[in-house]
Amino acid sequence: MKAVFMANDLFASLRTYLNKVSEGERTPAELAAALNTWVKQSGDVLKSKIDEEVHNTVTRMGFIKREEFDELKAELEEIRKSLTSQSAVKSKPSVKKSASTKKSTVKKSTSQKKRKA
Repeated sequence: MKAVFMANDLFASLRTYLNKVSEGERTPAELAAALNTWVKQSGDVLKSKIDEEVHNTVTRMGFIKREEFDELKAELEEIRKSLTSQSAVKSKPSVKKSASTKKSTVKKSTSQKKRKA
């Protein structure tokens, strides 16, 4: 509906300027300048409305901005590095567990020898 209003506004303005040109009150250069100004202003308004509508739709759909995505990606990389360094520290005690496993194996074989005798 706004587009129709804008078109009607344009046509009304053009009629007014054409009448003034035909009556000699305005020059064709003034008509062209007025038309260029109107087109630029209309384009700016349209761009603003499109940006606003895209922002509202994207927000409603739950999308995030690229900057927010990059920040989250960097934070995730830091967490992964932290977890990798923690798992490296925890892997050292696992060597001690393998030694205790060997002892239990030795005990089983000694107990098995006693049963056979």
